[in-house]
Amino acid sequence: MIDHPIPPVTEPLQYRAIGVVRGTYHTNDKEKFTRGYLVDEQGEQVEAVVLGRVITLIRRHLNIDEPHLWVVYPRCRESDHLHLQISGIWEPSTLAKRKQDGNLKSADTINLDYLPEGDDYFSIRGELIYTRPETNDLVVRIRQKPRSKLIKPQPFKILIKGEISLEYLRKFVSLDVRRKGQNLVLEKYEILGAVPSKSSKKGGKSNSRVIKKSD
Repeated sequence: MIDHPIPPVTEPLQYRAIGVVRGTYHTNDKEKFTRGYLVDEQGEQVEAVVLGRVITLIRRHLNIDEPHLWVVYPRCRESDHLHLQISGIWEPSTLAKRKQDGNLKSADTINLDYLPEGDDYFSIRGELIYTRPETNDLVVRIRQKPRSKLIKPQPFKILIKGEISLEYLRKFVSLDVRRKGQNLVLEKYEILGAVPSKSSKKGGKSNSRVIKKSD
């Protein structure tokens, strides 16, 4: 069984933007199930879309009226407005109960669903292209791997609240962030080295320089 919704890094300079958000999914239109929003425990609404491969799982195995821990890809189309792409769910206990006819103790359920990072955690890895310490703003560019030779995906930017020194602009960074409302807030970062050029080998070389933890 997979023991974590966020897979381990397989390359030293691997781009990614993935996280988990707990909330209840609501659709904007019953005829368009894939478009809607998540509502968290504080009542905050975050715009969301359900990716196609998750629809069957949701309809067959989940009580959509209850909160769940969703695996999501973040997007920041504008400042202070988070958008999430739902790619899965982290709820091993639900599948385990079905396989074992519901004979699963509550303690076992807690252990199966437990994540050490907690809810609303995100792992962001990419090129730091903007940092403004005086306003607590960061921007990281994420590049996606092409799924085919015909279609080359465009890079996208993730907006983060936090502080990193200007000297690390254009460096490859690994960030641990936490969703707070509509914002992603920096908790810890690591400078991994220079951004690999197009001519460099796949994944590039890691040259970790700095690790910082939040107070």
